[in-house]
Amino acid sequence: MTTTIRVLIADDQMMVRQGFTVLLNAEPDMEVVGQAVDGADAIAQVAQLAPDVVLMDIRMPGVGGIEATRRLTEPAGATVKILVLTTFDLDEYVYEALRAGASGFLLKDASADELAHAVRVVAAGDALLAPNITKRLIGEFSRVTAAAPRGPLRARAGDLTERETEVLTLIAQGLSNAEIAARLVVAEQTVKTHVSRILFKLGLRDRTQAAVFAYETGLVRPSAF
Repeated sequence: MTTTIRVLIADDQMMVRQGFTVLLNAEPDMEVVGQAVDGADAIAQVAQLAPDVVLMDIRMPGVGGIEATRRLTEPAGATVKILVLTTFDLDEYVYEALRAGASGFLLKDASADELAHAVRVVAAGDALLAPNITKRLIGEFSRVTAAAPRGPLRARAGDLTERETEVLTLIAQGLSNAEIAARLVVAEQTVKTHVSRILFKLGLRDRTQAAVFAYETGLVRPSAF
């Protein structure tokens, strides 16, 4: 039996909300359960409707998408996944959205198939970045975190085993569990176990936060690619 992914769309433009609703409701495993006109409305509707994924616009009046994402993902036990949608492929927005707790970032000019795929990826707990911004994102992490104090973060990283640290660096490079398993020549279930332990030890919510952590501690640098 296929599980239906419940989606909330938050965007201040009615045509965008309606267009995404039509596209996603056409998917057999998705249902748009609500539409929000801004970040504050999204927060209220998440509490009422309990969607699995929120498609969150970044630029909205009042409470914007980044602040709304932060408020939705901060509470302990929060399970909703945020997929940020924007027309702006500016590095600062990618970086801040991921720091705020977003699980994915996709431009609004993505195709219907790309949008549906992104929702499925994020709902499954994986990270999603539009391919055309990934390289610039790496540079942005490096620039923003270059002068940041890393002592406390490195102390947390010290709790990881050598293999867990290796898995963490591969997560930050964007590899899936299957790709990590192939790289390390281990079973995919073994990788899943490592990922779960990494998240638990570091007190992180998902793979995206793990990637942010890896960059901010300096475990991964652009030269690693």
